[in-house]
Amino acid sequence: MRYAILEDEKLASNRLKKLITDMKPDYKCVVVLDSVESAVISLPALKVDLVFMDVQLADGISFDIFDQIRFDVPIIFTTAYDEYALTAFKTNSVDYLLKPIDPVELARALDKFEKQAVKGDNEIEQLMKSLQPKGKERFVVKVGDHLKTVETSHIQMVYSQHKGTYLFDNQGKKFLVDYTLDKLEDMLNPDQFFRISRKFLVQVGFIKDIIAYTNSRLEIKIDGFDEEQVIVSRERVQDFKSWLDR
Repeated sequence: MRYAILEDEKLASNRLKKLITDMKPDYKCVVVLDSVESAVISLPALKVDLVFMDVQLADGISFDIFDQIRFDVPIIFTTAYDEYALTAFKTNSVDYLLKPIDPVELARALDKFEKQAVKGDNEIEQLMKSLQPKGKERFVVKVGDHLKTVETSHIQMVYSQHKGTYLFDNQGKKFLVDYTLDKLEDMLNPDQFFRISRKFLVQVGFIKDIIAYTNSRLEIKIDGFDEEQVIVSRERVQDFKSWLDR
């Protein structure tokens, strides 16, 4: 973690750096600034994860900084004055520590900061995942001497037969593709497609009927497909039911 200190008392900044180094040797102090003016000039260009900020600086109070620049980095305030606590928490404050800094309180503040950082990373990761398209949207297939696209939303089922892999669409047509069934399982949206056996992947919206079959298995009915029975293997029946019942 990279951090900056805003503190106009050299003894105080040195003590704070030592406390942080003792607790978090992997933390690196990038800069120590002593005034509102220097902070306004330097902070926007700094790539830091955390700022330790005294309220009273050499040329004013640190809250004046936020009137002049936009600054979203987490802050741990360090001050001898408790009357600014409410104002501090209206900023992107992690904690508010009174001088002289208690090592126990500092450790708690750093722990709180790290937990918030992990939570923020997880939220960003989940957001990025939600923005990514879920599964392949279409396939290019060869029909005679021509190429055409098959929309994934039109695929009722994917199956393997005679060492080939086929898409079966909602018009009752089948198309040979250059993918294995295992590969297609990885490419298709798991919210829509389920691998019911070694031979079949079915899309939930095109399941016409589900019928009890021998040996605790299930038979799936797909419109227009009559080449063979579409059976849910016994070891996948429970997972299939759970998938349907989400």
